[in-house]
Amino acid sequence: MLKDKNVKTIVVNNLFGKENYIWMLAGIVVIILGFILMAGGKSADPKIFDPKEVYSTTRITIAPLLIIIGFILEIVGIMKKPKI
Repeated sequence: MLKDKNVKTIVVNNLFGKENYIWMLAGIVVIILGFILMAGGKSADPKIFDPKEVYSTTRITIAPLLIIIGFILEIVGIMKKPKI
């Protein structure tokens, strides 16, 4: 067998590991859920303004918190060092 000393091996390291992708996917799902909750449903009669529907706790508090938590999960997924 001949061994060539000039042959270089190329090692490809992925930027993200499997765990990083799981964190990022979870973040995307939570963000989408937050936007769905923020959108809510439509009223039966569009001519009538119902402040209980527009200013509900789900739309004003829970949905934005879910979106912020989703972005935090995205940051964790990006910044977490992948296992080798």
